[in-house]
Amino acid sequence: MLLVCRFAVDTVDAAEFRERARRALQLLTAQPGCLGGELGRAIEDPQRWTLILRFASVDAYRRALGPFPVREHVVPLLAEALADEPATFETLVAATAGTVTDHESLLAE
Repeated sequence: MLLVCRFAVDTVDAAEFRERARRALQLLTAQPGCLGGELGRAIEDPQRWTLILRFASVDAYRRALGPFPVREHVVPLLAEALADEPATFETLVAATAGTVTDHESLLAE
């Protein structure tokens, strides 16, 4: 499962935002079932940021949000994400080192 959160951050707030996102990555990637994450900034528009995390499952994502330090530091950050776009995605195709793996959809089709 992918969590993709997009943020609009004023240039003067970029350093503080980066530190908050760094702390969020530290806390979430320490949780069981979190497979990793990245923070990125758009090259075309340096006020646009994205926080991407990978989880083994939807349940792992939900459990990762449970510990108090996560609720204290991460949840407020995620609440600032742009709300007009979807944020959670299921992984349907993954690739590593040239090997592609298909995954079954969790959605009823």
